[in-house]
Amino acid sequence: MIVYTATRVRTHTEAGTIDAACVVVDDEGLIAWVGPLADLPQAHRDAPRRHVDGTIMPGLIDTHVHLGFDGGPAPVDRMNAESDPEQLVLMLRNARELLSAGVTTARDLGARGYLDVVVRDAIVRGDARGPRMIVSGAPLTPTGGHCWFMGGEADGGYELRTAVRRHHEHDVDSIKIMSTGGFMTKGSAPWFAQYREDELRLAIDDAHRLGKKAVAHAHGIQGIRHAVRAGIDALEHCTFVASDGSLGFDAQVADEIAERGVYVSFTLNVLAWQMLRGDSGGFVDHLAMVVRELRQRGVPIVTGTDAGIDLAPHHAYSAGLEVLSAMGMPIEDVLLAATAVSSRSMGLDDITGVLQPGMAADLIGVAGDPAVDLACLGRPMLVVAFGVPFSPDPYPDLEALPSRTVAGPAALAHDH
Repeated sequence: MIVYTATRVRTHTEAGTIDAACVVVDDEGLIAWVGPLADLPQAHRDAPRRHVDGTIMPGLIDTHVHLGFDGGPAPVDRMNAESDPEQLVLMLRNARELLSAGVTTARDLGARGYLDVVVRDAIVRGDARGPRMIVSGAPLTPTGGHCWFMGGEADGGYELRTAVRRHHEHDVDSIKIMSTGGFMTKGSAPWFAQYREDELRLAIDDAHRLGKKAVAHAHGIQGIRHAVRAGIDALEHCTFVASDGSLGFDAQVADEIAERGVYVSFTLNVLAWQMLRGDSGGFVDHLAMVVRELRQRGVPIVTGTDAGIDLAPHHAYSAGLEVLSAMGMPIEDVLLAATAVSSRSMGLDDITGVLQPGMAADLIGVAGDPAVDLACLGRPMLVVAFGVPFSPDPYPDLEALPSRTVAGPAALAHDH
C-alpha cells in the first residue's frame, strides 16, 4: 500500500478537485481511498508516502494510436519493410513511450498480424510497461482500400462479418472499420464511402453481439452518414469532407450523430498544434467549426491523436489537448474528455478514467494545475498504471519536433 499526496487531487467525479489531498493505492493495484490528507483513515497513516507538488489526476487516455507506426517521416514504409518480430519490438517501445507521456490507457486502431494482442497481453502480465491497451487488430477495408497493407481486406457485408468473427477468434477488444478512404493510401479517396450502410450494419451488429465496440474511420460525409445509421459507436476524424473533396458540413448528419450518442475523436495531435502556432487557417478553421457545431449539439468528444502517423510521435499526446482548448473547448471539458469521457466511450468506465475507491490505480502527477495550463501535462512527474509506479523516459519537447510544410487535411494525416 502507498499513499500519494498532492497540492490538489482532481478526481473527475462528483467529489471534484480536493485541495491538500491524497490517493491511497492498495496492494492489488486498486484505489482504496481518496480525500483530504487531514481525513486520511488511521488504517492508512503508516503507509509509505510520495508527494507531488502540484496535481494528481486520472491517467490520460488516447482512444486512437498505432503502435506499429514509428511517428517518423515514413511510418508506413517502415511497417511494410519490417518483419513481425521487428514490428513487435517497435510496438513495445511505443507503448512505453505513451506511458512516459502519462497515457495510462490507449486504443490501438490498426496493427497487423494481431501483434497488438501480443503487446496488450505482455503489458497485463507485467512483462512490459505500457498503458492498458484496447486492441482492434487490422482495420477492415475493401481490397486495395485504405490501410489494406495491414491485412484486414474484406469486400462486402459477408466478408466484413466473417472478418469480425475472425478478429473475435483472435481475442481483439474492438472492431475498426474504414468507412471511407484516407488521405495517405495511394488510390484511396477519403471523400467516398468504402461500404454501403447495409454492409456496415452486418459487421457492426456482429461486433455488438460479440460484446465489442465498433469504430469507424470516416472523413467523407457519405461515409460518416453510413456508419452512424448502421449503428457505429465512435467516429474517427469526422472531418466532413464533401463528395468533391472540399471541406463541408452536413447539419442533418451532425444531428444524427448527436441523437445516437456517437462518440467523436477528431484525432487532433502535434501536427494540428504546429499548424495553429503557424496560424495556417484554412483546414484548422474548418476543424474548429466542426468541433463547435458538434459540441453545441451535445456530441461527446474524446481524445485520440493517431499517434505514430507521419511526424506524430507517441510522446506528443498533450499537444492534442492544447489544440482542443484552442478550438474553443473549455479546459475542464478537455480534461474530462481526456479521462472519464474517453474511458466511457470504450466501455472502461467501471475500471479507469476517474479517481475513486475500487477503480484501477491509473493516475499521473504533474507540476502546476492543468485547469490553468494544459501544457503542464506534457511532463508528468508521476505515472502509475495498474497500481504500479513508472519512471517516465525522457523525450523531446514539442518545440523540437520536425513539422510538415504542406497544409490542408493531408498535412494532419487524419487518415488511419
